Amino acid sequence: MEKWITRGASAIVAAGSTAMFWTFGVFLAVPWRESRMLALNAVELQVLGIPLIGGLLVAWGALHILALADRAANPALYRSLCIALVIGSLLAVYGGMSWSSARLA
Repeated sequence: MEKWITRGASAIVAAGSTAMFWTFGVFLAVPWRESRMLALNAVELQVLGIPLIGGLLVAWGALHILALADRAANPALYRSLCIALVIGSLLAVYGGMSWSSARLA
């Protein structure tokens, strides 16, 4: 039972990291669309950096919580869930970018 509680807590934290990555994608859409990723000003760097760093830290926390339940007992499931979190995070960034781009057109 404890493993399911730990997995549930990890899923909630992972959902929070996915939301942070989606927010990163929303703010990334404008400079990406204008092809000026290497010419960001300080405000844009902060707006992009906060959700990116926050999302990375929260995802790292989700993986650590998940490791309490599954890393030693079931390493294949742990690896699969880590890969799923990475793919989900990348899809969240893409989803945020596409949502923002659809509203800019």
